[in-house]
Amino acid sequence: MATQTKYLDFVEQLGLAQHNLNTDTLRAWLSNTAPTNTDTTFPGTATDLGTGNGYTAGGEDIQNTWSEAAGTASLVCVDVVWTAAGGTIGPFRYVGIYNDTNATNRVGPGFFDYGSAITLQIGETFTLDFGATLITLA
Repeated sequence: MATQTKYLDFVEQLGLAQHNLNTDTLRAWLSNTAPTNTDTTFPGTATDLGTGNGYTAGGEDIQNTWSEAAGTASLVCVDVVWTAAGGTIGPFRYVGIYNDTNATNRVGPGFFDYGSAITLQIGETFTLDFGATLITLA
């Protein structure tokens, strides 16, 4: 089970209109170096994996949508699946989220720590499962 950590800057930048969570492209990316909750832009203190074997540097579009009902807003995202092909992907331990539409690539809601390094062998997959919502504001 992954532990999610909120990027502190995300809260401020949300209030300063740096994120349109319904139309901006948010991306999930992989790293084996730890991000910190004080990072402000992608990749911050971490290092993105290089392109190859089924992974594209800069990560994947998580196809986010933002909606509100009865005063509660939710960020819903499509799960991302990486499949190793032609070689391994990794090692990686962290999955970060950032706003690719923002001119300075501001960090997204947070990052996930999977607790230990993961290396996908050829044919293996890794699914970033967002569950029902990535974030909820009530």
